[in-house]
Amino acid sequence: MLPGQVWYRKFAVGLVFFAVFSNQASVAEESMSVAATNYLSALSVDDREQSVFSLDDEERLNWHFVPHEMFPRSGILLKQLNPQQREFAQTLLASGLSERGYLTVTSIIQLERVLNALEPDGPFVRDYENYRVSVFGTPESEGSWGWRFEGHHLSLHFTIVAGEVTVSSPTFLGSNPAEVRSGAQTEQQQNQRVLAAREDSGRSLVTALSDLQRTRAITSDTAPRDIVTGAQYPIDPLTPAGIRAGELNDSQQQLLRDVIDAYTATMSAAIAEKRWSKIREQDFGDIHFAWSGPVERGEAHYYRVQGESFLIEYDNVQNGANHVHSVWRDFEGDFGADALRDHYDAVAH
Repeated sequence: MLPGQVWYRKFAVGLVFFAVFSNQASVAEESMSVAATNYLSALSVDDREQSVFSLDDEERLNWHFVPHEMFPRSGILLKQLNPQQREFAQTLLASGLSERGYLTVTSIIQLERVLNALEPDGPFVRDYENYRVSVFGTPESEGSWGWRFEGHHLSLHFTIVAGEVTVSSPTFLGSNPAEVRSGAQTEQQQNQRVLAAREDSGRSLVTALSDLQRTRAITSDTAPRDIVTGAQYPIDPLTPAGIRAGELNDSQQQLLRDVIDAYTATMSAAIAEKRWSKIREQDFGDIHFAWSGPVERGEAHYYRVQGESFLIEYDNVQNGANHVHSVWRDFEGDFGADALRDHYDAVAH
């Protein structure tokens, strides 16, 4: 595929998602600003006013991952966009994700169609077009601004400081069902496990532990009903729990890296490298891995990975352990708070 080539993949009747990827690399921060500018320029004045906020607007911290009816969100719904506007919105979405991440995110969106089939009389309207893009500040190649893509089971946040994507958290991905056993709307969805890498990597690690190591890693026989931190902001480190990476052998440490990679690999190559670079700056041996619940597949379970600067949470308890919530949080500046403060302090001096 040529750099910048547009490719198309059709997931549902009447809806086409678009993505732009460079050859084996992420879309540059400058292209992210161009994508955001193109999207906003394609909107009407009224729609733009509903979609754009100042960078310091408290709306930027107003986030959640629950269904449309449970949480008021700002911005224009995908269903309200014309084909060209939707293309620009999807190009912006793709700019922050790897190709694998983009397919994961769009597959999560398409699970709304499965839920609509499984819950025809349920309390929520399951609509794969109930997702929104919000922009904070003015997208500029050298400027500071941010944007968000959010809806049921998706909350993606990007903060650009002085033209560089410095923070991409919170990053929440959920999957209901975790495994599509019924209600599939396409052949691709049959038995699909959208977030399989996150579940399987965690289980591979916990089952690779010795009996003694498991007594340290497994902190409870039952899993919490949801991720512990929810949609909190600000977020502080949880009490360290589980087993330290320093207590793992080399192969087990690699399995822990595989768990972390299941989350970093969703993002563009540049953003993934920023996350790993920060981890490499710290003591890998101090990272903790904790598991709650049985280790057998199909049973309700939870795990978390906590380092000096980040937290991963994964929970699969609801709907008979077939409903995943997972999140990446950054202690050193969710929403780019620390990076923005440092930037403004440097400019002021």
